[in-house]
Amino acid sequence: MAINAAEQETIEALKSWWDENGKRLISMAIVVLAGVTGWLYWQNSQAGAAEASSNLYEEILTLAFSVEEGEAVSDEDGAQIIVHAEDLMANHSDTSYARYAALYAAQQYVRQGDLAAAESALRWVLDNPLSGFFSEPDPGLELTTTLRLGRILLARDAAEEALALINGVDPQNFEAGYSELRGDIYLSLDRIVDARDAYVAAQQAGSTSEALRMKLQSLPADS
Repeated sequence: MAINAAEQETIEALKSWWDENGKRLISMAIVVLAGVTGWLYWQNSQAGAAEASSNLYEEILTLAFSVEEGEAVSDEDGAQIIVHAEDLMANHSDTSYARYAALYAAQQYVRQGDLAAAESALRWVLDNPLSGFFSEPDPGLELTTTLRLGRILLARDAAEEALALINGVDPQNFEAGYSELRGDIYLSLDRIVDARDAYVAAQQAGSTSEALRMKLQSLPADS
């Protein structure tokens, strides 16, 4: 079938347009394809990393709760908890699993008598808060970590540092624990009146701890 002049003109126009824009379209298509491929790869990588971190944390929980309530895990299991926690902190530091794992690691370090390592693990949590659009702060985790760090500092004879640490936060629902620790710190500094006030504050905040009651009773009556 013969091509009339109008069709020939259209074909020539399309060829001309392709000569001018074809390479750019191909480049754009390659960029879009690369972007989609990269996005899919990133999603798959994120999913894989999330699964790996979840599995590690699940291993920690399994080890930590493999004993009866009130009993301590074995030295071997405690060491494995630390290994998994360090893996999470090193390779999955952008997950909440790593932060909770660090608390378990600190607990095991205390059992081993390594207070310096326990302090380091707790400071890691406070120094590495989750960030990003999809991340939310966890005040409960931060307050728990700060309280435990304060206890570690007191045990390491850094009472003044511990006092400054816990006085620098709003304890919110953790008032009882913070007040009791504050009392322990004051007691270590021979500030008996302040210690009594802090222990009473802990009771008023809701603590029914028998240990707290005994601390109060053991304070000198004339102070």
